[in-house]
Parts: sequence; C-alpha cells; structure tokens
Amino acid sequence: MTERLKSIVSHMTPSKSGLAAITTKNPDDIVITLAIRTPLTKAHKGGFKDTPLDGIVVKLLKQVVNKMNMPPALVEDICLGNVSSAKAAYYCRAAMLGAGFPNTTAGSSCNRFCSSGLKAVQDIANQIATGSIEIGLAVGAESMTEGGDRLERPFFDEILENQEASDCMQPMGQTSENVGNDFNITREKQDRFACESFRRAEVAQKAGWFDDEIAPVKVNLKDPKTGQEKEVTLTRDEGPRYGTTYEALSKIRPAFMPHGDKSTGGNSSQVTDGAAAVLLMKRSKAEELGQPIMAKFVGATVAGLAPRIMGIGPSVAIPKLLSKHNVSLDEVDLIEINEAFASMAVYCIEALKIDPSKLNVRGGAIALGHPLGCTGARQIVTGLSECRRQKKKILLTSMCIGTGMGMAGLFVNEQGV
Repeated sequence: MTERLKSIVSHMTPSKSGLAAITTKNPDDIVITLAIRTPLTKAHKGGFKDTPLDGIVVKLLKQVVNKMNMPPALVEDICLGNVSSAKAAYYCRAAMLGAGFPNTTAGSSCNRFCSSGLKAVQDIANQIATGSIEIGLAVGAESMTEGGDRLERPFFDEILENQEASDCMQPMGQTSENVGNDFNITREKQDRFACESFRRAEVAQKAGWFDDEIAPVKVNLKDPKTGQEKEVTLTRDEGPRYGTTYEALSKIRPAFMPHGDKSTGGNSSQVTDGAAAVLLMKRSKAEELGQPIMAKFVGATVAGLAPRIMGIGPSVAIPKLLSKHNVSLDEVDLIEINEAFASMAVYCIEALKIDPSKLNVRGGAIALGHPLGCTGARQIVTGLSECRRQKKKILLTSMCIGTGMGMAGLFVNEQGV
C-alpha cells in the first residue's frame, strides 16, 4: 500500500485515543533514529575543563556524522539548545561545518533555560511536522566551566515594581529552599533521595548501562601545575560517587543560607559540562532511508508557575502534557525528571504520586550532573536507552525551568519491545 493510500485510510478509520493513539504507527509520525551523548564531566576540573562549548559541540557532531548512516547533507537544520552562551548560534553553525555537515545545512540556537535541549527537539520536530524540513538534528550542550546563567544587573525599574517579576532574580538555590520551606520537604527526605540517586548511578555505571548511549570523545587536558597537555579519551560520566551514604550526605553544610538549611552540595545537581544529540525525521522518511527507528516523539509542552517555586515545574507540565494525549501517569513506563534539587524532585514524586521504581532508574542530575542546555536532550538519550534495556514502551521526561516554568516530553520506545 502506498504511503498516500495509507494516509487516506488512516483518516477514514475511526480515531483512537490515549495509549492506543500514541502507540499506533503512522507514516507522518516524527521518529528518532539516533540519540547519543558525550560523557558528563565535572565543570572546572573534569574532562571538558579545557574544551570550550564550540569544542564540545563539534566533537559530538562528528560522532553524529559517524553514526547516523546517511549523508550529512540530508540534515536540513540543526538546533542547539544552550543557556550560558550568547554566541551559541555562532558556535552551532561553525561546529556543524567543522564536523562535516555541508553549508546547505542550516543552524540555530534556542534557550529556555534548563529545558533548552528538549525545546531544541520540539523545535526540530515541529519543523518536520509542518513540512518546513524533512530531517533535523536537535542538540543540547553546555560548558558550565565557561559560565552559568546569572544576571549581570538587576532588571529595569518598571519590571521590579511587580513582585513575581522581581522573584525571577532569585538564585536557583533560594528557590529550592522556598520549595523545601513552603511544602515541608525535610532535609532528611532530600538527603535520602540524593543518596538513592547516587546508588542508582553507581549500579548503572558499574553494570555498563550507560555504554550504549555515550559516544566516547578525545580531548586535550592541560595539567594545571605544569601546563602540559595530553590527549585522553572520555568514556564515562564523572559525577557518580561510589559508596555515598545518607549519613555522609546529612553532614554536609547547607549551601544557600540564609534562605534555608535543607539544600546542600550533596542533594543538589552537580555543575557539569556535556552535550547530547537527537536525530529526527518522519517515519516514512526513516523507512525510505533504512534508518533504525528508536522511538516516536509524541509531543512536548511547557507550563508556567510562580518564579519563586520554579522547581515544582514538572508537577504542572506533566499533567498538562498527559491530558493533551489522554494518557495517565500509570500508563507511563519510565520517567526522567531532572534532579535540579532534591527538594523539587521529592515534591514532584509526592504531588504526582510517582512510583519511585519508574523514576530516574539510572540516577539523575544529583549523581550525573546537570549541564543546563544539555539536560533536556540527555534525558531522552538516557531514557530511551533504559527503555531498551527494560523492554519498556512509554517514556516521559520533564524538568523545572528557572524563572518559573516546567516542560515535559512524551516518547514511545520502539526498540526491543
């Protein structure tokens, strides 16, 4: 049956809803055919400390070119999600050319803080769905060694007349303490959650579960004492701390006094460098090119909330997304929520009644790190790898967003199920 005829038949067939609808395979589905990432390394002292943002991006894009099994010229657009660099669009364009994409491939950058990697996926998917392009690549990348996302000055006076606008200036650590204080997320709950994140990451790393999602990259590392450079190959995440105990975490001093005494360097996300990439196209195009279909991108959405408690963003974004597709949380097999802080993670588990066995099976940002623009794409890479390992189908990803937002994405794994 021709693709055109299939499409006509599908429109004539009574429409499905809920789980049946999102798991049905149609020629116009937006699918993922490649999802890889770099190792996540400690900012300022880890494997990418001497590799700037454009260097991290070009190294990942070279891996994409090597692994995607099709001519780079078929990729029409690349979107780089990044938070800290005003030059991200420059770096995206130059890095893609340096990696082997032709000048006919376009490039851009996007920034919605910690959801930037997922927003890049959404932007590329939307372009494909509307017919603007046929194939696109979404990238999320961050060098937190080079910089964070702090404001250089206060907002304009007229803006500060509004309290919620003024609250957008609160440091992320302060917003974490707001969540802990407002919703009684105790220090013990936060430390126990963090301990479990470290335990899961240790189990996953020792078992080699991350190996199929990580693309090893070579970098030059400079010895801080001698200045000598040596080439090393990065293959593993640097964040997991083997043997982490609740007792050890409970002794760490609060990091964000005087705003509160619950969030610490042990139960907050690590400051990290890294990048991830997701290749998208329609199912019909993937089949035409003989591309392996890893998953179907169902959709993503964003929701806003009070800036001072931005951490609970997933608790509003997830119900919004699931309601759009008539899917219940119980029908979701695996969930990746960014562990910006244990305070918000614990709140989301309790508010949404999430089954902890489904959540961040390989650990999350507390143990692995949170390269701001990378995380939204990294969660997809990790989540699909875990779906493949467990032979699970429905993946949900979500994260809180600075200034008071949450975003969520929904995917159907098609590998090994």
